[in-house]
Amino acid sequence: MTKFNRCFAPNWPAPAKVKAMQTTRLDGLSKAPYTSFNLAMHVADDAAVVEQNRQLLDIEHPIVWLEQVHGNNCVDLSKLDNFNTVPVADASITHKPTQVCVVMTADCLPVLLTDKNANFVAAVHCGWRGLLQQLLTQVIQSAIAEHAIEAADILVWFGPAIGKDAFEVGPEVKQAFVEVDKSYAQAFKPSSNQGKFLADIFKLASIELNKLNVTEIYSDFECTVTNSDKYFSYRKEGVTGRQASLIWID
Repeated sequence: MTKFNRCFAPNWPAPAKVKAMQTTRLDGLSKAPYTSFNLAMHVADDAAVVEQNRQLLDIEHPIVWLEQVHGNNCVDLSKLDNFNTVPVADASITHKPTQVCVVMTADCLPVLLTDKNANFVAAVHCGWRGLLQQLLTQVIQSAIAEHAIEAADILVWFGPAIGKDAFEVGPEVKQAFVEVDKSYAQAFKPSSNQGKFLADIFKLASIELNKLNVTEIYSDFECTVTNSDKYFSYRKEGVTGRQASLIWID
């Protein structure tokens, strides 16, 4: 964590010209229940205060905020004409410098992507629905196809998300994943609540990446629920803010 505790740089071996940032809930201007560095406009926080928080990021390049809908759409910022629009998507990708990809989360898994030669950067919002719809696969396959990248050269960083001991789901969620691939079963264990399961969202994403031969995965595996003093957690708080995971090429 840097001395500016509202954000920090991920610990991963990305090329020097790739810049990334993970925010926390700390050191912002929002009032409870959005205390205090909320970056989301859609949670009924004061829009003017959220805009002030966004300015505190102090990033001089255009940040393309998304309207996230737990879908499988990825917007290519390098093909975007109007940077004042808010794309409906759960991922963004670019190969151009100074275009900032960002996703917001409050328990879902934020995933930042690049490769060893900085051919592209991407930010992906992975709830279980996005993982089930293979959104990560779509983003990675498009990057490989466009830039002739080897899967072994892709670098991945997982941001903070709901931990494996806090993410309780129904049996239909486990069944949906197992129907896609039986290997996903290892990411679920029985909960103390009968008929329920605890899901490991980090493992679900890792399994999907490994199937693509993407293995360079880095993370502190921080749990948003147990670290709700540091991060927003929708599951724990209900009404709350959102942190952001950002990445760009300088």
